[in-house]
Amino acid sequence: MVEQKDAVEVQEQSKDTWEAALERESWVAPLVDIYETEDVFLMVANMPGVSKDDVKVKLEDGSLIIMGRINFDEVNSYKYILKESETSNYYRKFKISDSVDESKIDAKFDNGQLHVTLPKHERVKPKTIEIN
Repeated sequence: MVEQKDAVEVQEQSKDTWEAALERESWVAPLVDIYETEDVFLMVANMPGVSKDDVKVKLEDGSLIIMGRINFDEVNSYKYILKESETSNYYRKFKISDSVDESKIDAKFDNGQLHVTLPKHERVKPKTIEIN
C-alpha cells in the first residue's frame, strides 16, 4: 500500500534580513564626508555597487546607522581583469549630537552616494542680535 502525502509548497528563500546579514556577510565602512552650513550638517557616504532599494538609514539610541548591501551573486559572477576595490556591504554608525533635530533628518540616494541632511535645532543656529 502506498501512503498518500500532502504536497508542501516550497517557498524561495529571500534575502536575509538586515540583522541576519550583519552576522553572516562581510561589511566595510563607506568613505564619508561631513560638512556643515549655518542650518544643517550634510553627510555624503560613498557606496558603489549598491542600489537605492538596498540602502537603509535608521536612528537608534542617539545614533545614525547607515547600511548598504550589494548583490554578492552578481559581483562574484564577474571575470575580473583587475580588481582594486573591496567587494563588501557597507555599514557605519555615527553618534548624533544634541544640536541635530532628529525629527527632520532627510536622506536621498543617487549614483552610489547616500546624502543625509541633519538639520540643526533652532537653538544652535547662529543669530544676529539687533542693537537698539
